[in-house]
Amino acid sequence: MPLDRRLSVAPMMDWTDRFDRYFLRLITRRTVLYTEMITTGALLMGDAQRHLHFDAAEHPVACQLGGSEPDELARAAKLVEQADYDEVNLNVGCPSDRVQSGRFGACLMADPPLVRDCIAAMRDAVDIPVTVKSRIGIDGRESYDDLARFVACVAESGCDTFIVHARIAILAGLSPKENREIPPLKYDFVHRLKRDFPDLSISINGGIQSLEEAAAHLPDLDGVMIGRAAYQDPYCLAEADRVIFGDADWVPPSRHDVVRALLPYIEEQRRQGTALHHITRHVLGLFNGLPGARRWRRYLSENAYGGAAGPEVVEQAMALVPEDAAAQSA
Repeated sequence: MPLDRRLSVAPMMDWTDRFDRYFLRLITRRTVLYTEMITTGALLMGDAQRHLHFDAAEHPVACQLGGSEPDELARAAKLVEQADYDEVNLNVGCPSDRVQSGRFGACLMADPPLVRDCIAAMRDAVDIPVTVKSRIGIDGRESYDDLARFVACVAESGCDTFIVHARIAILAGLSPKENREIPPLKYDFVHRLKRDFPDLSISINGGIQSLEEAAAHLPDLDGVMIGRAAYQDPYCLAEADRVIFGDADWVPPSRHDVVRALLPYIEEQRRQGTALHHITRHVLGLFNGLPGARRWRRYLSENAYGGAAGPEVVEQAMALVPEDAAAQSA
């Protein structure tokens, strides 16, 4: 069955690890979730099983790779497929200095034929979908025509799915954080791309703060990817299955029910040696805007770091948020 990409949560370094993805899956069944970017070197020369391990409950889930050598990407993509991911994605959008020094990420937009060859090698190696996530351009290659030429070239590989962050990446002079905020959003570039390449699946990313904003793009595009908003206010995804995917009978769990559903997972992870704060750092924003939200965040932040801390800490934090107030705001 083709992957339904109408809504996805962006790959975000240090954020979208397997603990965060499991938590988000308790809020939305249908939204596609992405790993953090994993470099080919980490898989081919490191502990691939550790990097690729995930819970089956996370499906549909995609793995994003960083690299620029076709053969290495092909071998890494095969490992991703063997790990049972639903999609493998090539990062052509990250602007960090560390990524540039490895000649991958956004700087690859300067070499469309290389990206084409990378994607072709990955597609030859696997049967799962191979997709590209890019910016609309980089400094020096900022026009719509540059973007269209990039997409046309990469599509020669057979790739039919592009996720486009609607900002350029400024590779010299801006930090990754500044690159997420300072270059202006140009949604019109992405919409025009879909009009010019109607046979390709085009999804938009960048600055989208709500399901309502996401839905406004969908009449003209194939998908929307939400980033920081979904991490900082994860319950914003609670109505995604109904609003975006059309599941009229979907009844989202309450915030408290999400926490209760997470407790057995926390208990199992603690038995496996996972420190509690590796999980709880992802749930701090669950009660944003509700009475008791600050107490929830503070209690977890102050008590999740002890070596013996377990599910009881989360239960105690949850008790600080009135359940009736949370239900009324749902």
